[in-house]
Amino acid sequence: MDREDQRFRLPGRAAISNHAGRFERHRVEAVDDGWASDAEIPVLRTQTTMEVPRSMISYNSSPDLPFDRSINPYRGCEHGCVYCFARPSHAYLGLSPGLDFETKLIARPDAPAVLRRELSVKSYKVAPIAIGTNTDPYQPIEKEHEIMRACLQVLSDAGHPVAIVTKGALIERDIDILSDMARRGLVRVGISVTTLDAKLSRLMEPRAPAPKRRLKMIERLARAGIPVRIMASPMIPALTDPELEAILEAGREAGARHASWIMLRLPAEVSPLVQEWLAEHYPDRAGRIMARLREMHGGKEYDASWHKRMRGEGPYADMVAQRFAVAIKRMGLGTSAPPMRCDLFRAPVMPGAQMSLF
Repeated sequence: MDREDQRFRLPGRAAISNHAGRFERHRVEAVDDGWASDAEIPVLRTQTTMEVPRSMISYNSSPDLPFDRSINPYRGCEHGCVYCFARPSHAYLGLSPGLDFETKLIARPDAPAVLRRELSVKSYKVAPIAIGTNTDPYQPIEKEHEIMRACLQVLSDAGHPVAIVTKGALIERDIDILSDMARRGLVRVGISVTTLDAKLSRLMEPRAPAPKRRLKMIERLARAGIPVRIMASPMIPALTDPELEAILEAGREAGARHASWIMLRLPAEVSPLVQEWLAEHYPDRAGRIMARLREMHGGKEYDASWHKRMRGEGPYADMVAQRFAVAIKRMGLGTSAPPMRCDLFRAPVMPGAQMSLF
């Protein structure tokens, strides 16, 4: 049942509503019948349930992505970024892409064992695995469950290359594993910074580390010899895109050697959530922001077509792309890092399996 029929205080939450996902037949709406209780309204707490995955590696053939496989230790994300393009994935679970996405989380504690089993299959062909491309593997609940660390250890033991995207400061806990993998050419890390404005960040991505903290993450990872990319994404027209050059410069000063950017994407249920958020926090700019986005997607709020969905098209999108190109050239930042090594991979030996003599 939707939480829209209940009243909650929402400190540290970005979504304002909890509308049912697009696959649900019924929708619950709150109605004031005049009998509202005078009792204190409770805070909406995070809930975590467990899932036993049948498989961990998901494959894709998208020409927009630099990888063809990924894993996700968690479903949902407590960081609660209002713009998160992964929110619609919660609808497949019968949950809302709104508040449910950031409060009803699913952990997959058997993920390391399942991953090890999939890597041990004789037909497996090694290529870099991406982690953090859907939900953040270093979100707060990772501190308790340590699923990401265990998965990372499986990959390290097998000599398997991995690319990680995160906002979570918990990644610093795993510098011991990451630095060893970096020495073998097996890892890259991308740290996304949407804005340098701490107030805006707190409203937009309430449980993610502050911008300064993310820059410190870049510094500490780079100092440990781990290749780091500054990801200026998503850029929001008339709200965060004026900061593009400043974000890139801050990332470079912290130690990033590569950079990328993506324009705000509004697939499925993300669009109404972002529009509610804009109406609440930036009503003076909401119309202008949405107009720019529609301009970049042929009059629609979002166009999922390949080669268009990540950055849009048209004069405004071209202008941002040109600004990025000029900035990284001036700062000496690259866009393509050297390929990671795949020749070190050795399939894990499963318990009970006969080991090779050679």
